[in-house]
Amino acid sequence: MSWLSIRVVPAHDRDAVLAILFAAGAQGVHEDGSSLVTHFPPQTDVERIADVVRGADPGAEVTIGRAADTDWSEAWKALLAVQEVGGLRIAPPWLASVHDPATTIVIDPGMAFGTGDHATTRGIVRLMQRVPVRGLDVADLGAGSAVLAIAAAKLGARRVAAVELDPDAIGNAIENVARNEVEGVVSVVEGDAASILPLLAPVDLILANIISSVHIELLPVIATSLSAAGRAILSGILNDERAMLANRLDRNGWTIADEHVEDIWWSATISRR
Repeated sequence: MSWLSIRVVPAHDRDAVLAILFAAGAQGVHEDGSSLVTHFPPQTDVERIADVVRGADPGAEVTIGRAADTDWSEAWKALLAVQEVGGLRIAPPWLASVHDPATTIVIDPGMAFGTGDHATTRGIVRLMQRVPVRGLDVADLGAGSAVLAIAAAKLGARRVAAVELDPDAIGNAIENVARNEVEGVVSVVEGDAASILPLLAPVDLILANIISSVHIELLPVIATSLSAAGRAILSGILNDERAMLANRLDRNGWTIADEHVEDIWWSATISRR
């Protein structure tokens, strides 16, 4: 029997929709414009999943259909490509062998976020290359696949802590660190960023690709955990939220030193005044 497809156009809470789809067993979610598309085995109660999505994000458009007969264990790989991001590239293992290992971040996404295929990941990697990372102590909050932590290591960071709360992502992050041969620089730490970050302080550079509400919650601990000349690079922020977040940063003693926009996503490098 054919697999079942679910296409969701989120109304207000894209992150909640993504979380629900993965919690329901999605092995991958494809972004098709404003839509999120995934597939489930034929016995899956997709109507129930659709109801949960609509409950979490009222107004979301959910379409259920049947997918063509496909070997999804292999077909999803066609959705990933090598991402050229400044002087670095992010590649899945099956496309990485022809590229220079020194400047290539090899990521097998598994169940963790961070393939380089998303504008928020690319935003931080671009901004990171405008900061002299070499020799810095770095913390990557919400590390997911550890793509940003590995990027920092490739750029010459002295030490990087990849902090991730989701236990399902830890194994994938550890595998990616080993795959890129940066175990001597990157340590994967399981735990809550607000609790772990003070234990790592002082940190010269903090990377955080998370939603705006979590950025706001973490700003106080980020401020106290940075070294005197330290900086943070934030992403996962909708461009529509820029004014709100910029105002919050200004009122709390932060300066926006650099910024980058791609599609609907805003990324920023910030420092203390």
